Amino acid sequence: MTKDKIVLAYSGGLDTSIILKWLQTEKNYDVVCFTADLGQGDEVEEARVKALNTGAVAAYALDLREEFVRDYVFPMFRTSALYEGYYLLGTSIARPLIAKKMVEIAEKEGAVAVSHGATGKGNDQVRFEMTAYALKPDIVTVAPWRDWTFQGRADLEAFAREHGIPVPTTKKDPWSTDANLLHISYEGGILEDPWAEPPAHMFKLTVDPTEAPSEPEYVEVEFLNGDPVAINGEKLSPAALLAKANELGGKHGVGRLDLVENRFVGMKSRGVYETPGGTVLYHARRAVESLTLDREVLHQRDALSPKYAELVYNGFWFAPEREALQVYFDHVAQSVTGTARLKLYRGNVIVAGRKAPQSLYDKDLVSFEAGGDYNQHDAGAFIKLNALRMRVQARVKAKADAKEPAQV
Repeated sequence: MTKDKIVLAYSGGLDTSIILKWLQTEKNYDVVCFTADLGQGDEVEEARVKALNTGAVAAYALDLREEFVRDYVFPMFRTSALYEGYYLLGTSIARPLIAKKMVEIAEKEGAVAVSHGATGKGNDQVRFEMTAYALKPDIVTVAPWRDWTFQGRADLEAFAREHGIPVPTTKKDPWSTDANLLHISYEGGILEDPWAEPPAHMFKLTVDPTEAPSEPEYVEVEFLNGDPVAINGEKLSPAALLAKANELGGKHGVGRLDLVENRFVGMKSRGVYETPGGTVLYHARRAVESLTLDREVLHQRDALSPKYAELVYNGFWFAPEREALQVYFDHVAQSVTGTARLKLYRGNVIVAGRKAPQSLYDKDLVSFEAGGDYNQHDAGAFIKLNALRMRVQARVKAKADAKEPAQV
């Protein structure tokens, strides 16, 4: 009898290998595995081979690096989005692309369902499944961590041994990681104590700022119509540019973040992140925007950015409100053309200069010297008009205070 097919987002690690076998033995699916190459390196092809060796009927390993940066990371960067004031959304922005490809492969393979390795406590289950439903409303989603009866790591390892899945014999790092071209995240294990400092050997993309070069390095980032297009005069594709920014920022210890954040499902969690290239590009963009964006447009954009960040974090990439906001942000970003000069030094990104062909900065207008179109005498009336309501309020309060009976 022909079995139904299911597409599994497969990393090649122990957990998703167990899920692959569990979907076969407990759910009676033929499993098609899919591994997205978002910049992890050689482990992508290794995962594809391992999936076939573990029993998958087919396995895809797709190079999505350019699509990831061009169609997801850069559009998000145009919004200046930060979740809760700090997080550059490195994990969040990868999930809609992975889920989109899962759905596409499901349609190609005639699969009826998709599955993932996200736990029932985290955000990723929401991001994967919200995307799947948005793109294919009738798709079945299977979340093993919410369904199976395993009680802990010992049960999982026993199941793995029973089905011939190799269980690592060396001690695993006591935290979980997720990596792509934008960042590496670290969660769980010893990091669940928010008082505990992350161990120095944990970090992979950035050197310890205290051990970074003793001399600063100057970096120039060029933007065209809202997107970074060159570093130090070298034109690069989106993925190559982000990789170059990672290299430069990482060398100087830029982009480390230790954050206790609010998950969409209702709990607080502690995440440690490395986002060297994203941090460099964030500060470069802000520098160019300071020249090219009108004051009210910039302030309005910054007022809307937290909402956009929240939508991305919570898994609403394909929701109509995110798409509507994107149109606004893309329109605003069209004027962001120029170059930022940054100084990278021991964990810091210092803006050293900025220029733009259509800069709104007018040196003659702002100069302390006389000249330009600004008449300083006009400021007096401007101040009085803006203070009028406060003066009226103060007079009313003074009259009311005068009428109050004396206190005994």
